[in-house]
Amino acid sequence: MSSPQSDRHVVVVGASLAGTRAVEGLRALGHAGHITLIGAEAELPYDRPPLSKDLLKSDWSDDAVAGFRLTSAEALTAAGVELKLGVAATGLDTVARVVRLADGTSVGYDVLIIATGAIARPSPWRPESGVFQLRTLADSRAIAEQLRTGAPLVVVGGGFIGTEIAAAAVGFGCSVTVVDPVAEPMARIVGPDVAGSLVGLHERHGAQARFGVGVTDIRGKLGALEVLLDDGSTIDTAAAVVGIGSIPCIDWLEGSGLTLGNGVLTDGMLRAVGADDVFAIGDVARWPHPGRGVEVRAEHWTNASDQARYVATALTGGVSEPYGSTDYVWSDQYDWKVHTIGWRDPNGSSALVRDLARDGKTAVVHSNGAGEPTGVVTVNWVRGLNLARRLLAAGDPAERIVAELEQLA
Repeated sequence: MSSPQSDRHVVVVGASLAGTRAVEGLRALGHAGHITLIGAEAELPYDRPPLSKDLLKSDWSDDAVAGFRLTSAEALTAAGVELKLGVAATGLDTVARVVRLADGTSVGYDVLIIATGAIARPSPWRPESGVFQLRTLADSRAIAEQLRTGAPLVVVGGGFIGTEIAAAAVGFGCSVTVVDPVAEPMARIVGPDVAGSLVGLHERHGAQARFGVGVTDIRGKLGALEVLLDDGSTIDTAAAVVGIGSIPCIDWLEGSGLTLGNGVLTDGMLRAVGADDVFAIGDVARWPHPGRGVEVRAEHWTNASDQARYVATALTGGVSEPYGSTDYVWSDQYDWKVHTIGWRDPNGSSALVRDLARDGKTAVVHSNGAGEPTGVVTVNWVRGLNLARRLLAAGDPAERIVAELEQLA
C-alpha cells in the first residue's frame, strides 16, 4: 500500500453501510482529499437489517423510513463528499484507475474502495407474478404492501431473513408456510438446540414449517399461486417470498484483473488481490479469517461497519495489523431476540447452558473439533451475551465460558 497522502481522491463504489461508514471514517480521521460515493440505487444510504425487521412491520411513513437512513444529503455535502446516486458501476480499469458508470461517464481515482455488497440470489421460479425477493428498500416496501392484505404466504428459505419475514406476515394475519430443503436450516448458525426451539416458536404462532422438502416450481400469478414440492405435494398461496441466499455484486469487475470468486479476494489488510490501491469491504469482500484459517465472505452488519472503519484508518496512516474479524449477527423472531457471536464449526460440538423452557432464556457455546471455543448463541439473554462476548475476546477456554454462564444463570 502506498504511504498515506491526505490529498488523494478516494472513490467508494457502493452507498451501503460499509461504503457510507468508510466515507464518514475518512473525513473523521482527517482525510482532506476529494471523496466520491457512488450508489446504484437512487435512494440515500439506508440500513438494511430493518428491511426484514422493524421497517417491514412499520407504517412506512416518511418518518419511519427516514429513521433508518444512514446519513443525509446535507451531511454528505457538508463533509465535502461528491454523491452519485442512481448510477451503477459497470466496469473497472485498474491500470488507468477509472471506474466506468452505467450513464456512460467514468470516474478516476487514486484509491478505490469496493463496497457494492450482495444481491438476493435470483429466484429460479418465475410465474406470471406474485414472487417477491428482499434486498432493497423498494423490495421491503413491496413485501410489506402484500403482507397487509393478510393473504396466504409461502416463504421459500428458512434462514434468519426468511423466518423474520414469516414472523412479520403472521403478525399481519397471513397464513404462512416456510419451506426449506434442509431439515434444520437455522442449525448451521445457531446449532440444533436453538434451531429446534425456533421452529417450535413459529409453529406456536401458527406458521407451518415444511423443512426437508424442496420447491420444484412455482406457477400461476399473484393471488393464485401453486408451489410444487419435491415430495409431490402442492401448496396453494396468494404470494411467495423467495430467500435462497445472496451473491456478491462483482459482475462489473469482470476483466479488471482483481481476483474474483464468491466476492473480491483481499489480503489480511483488506487490499484487493490483483491491483494497487484497491480495497474491498463489507458483504462483497472475501478475506482470510484470522480465527477460522480460511477465506470467508461475511454478510454481517457489524463486520461491514468495522471493515469500513479499518480501511479508513489504514488510508490515514493508523493501521499496521491485519483486520481482526467481527462475527456478530442478531435476529428478531416474534418477541425473541437471538444473538450470535463467533461461528459454529460443523465438525465441532455445542454445550447448552440453560433450558429455554425455564424462563425463556438460553445460551449455547460452540467449540471446534479441538475443543476450542468458536462462538456463543444467546436467546433473550443480554447479560449472558455481554459476558460471553468478554470471555471469547479474552480467549478463555470453552469450559470456563460454560461455567461462567451457568453461574450467571
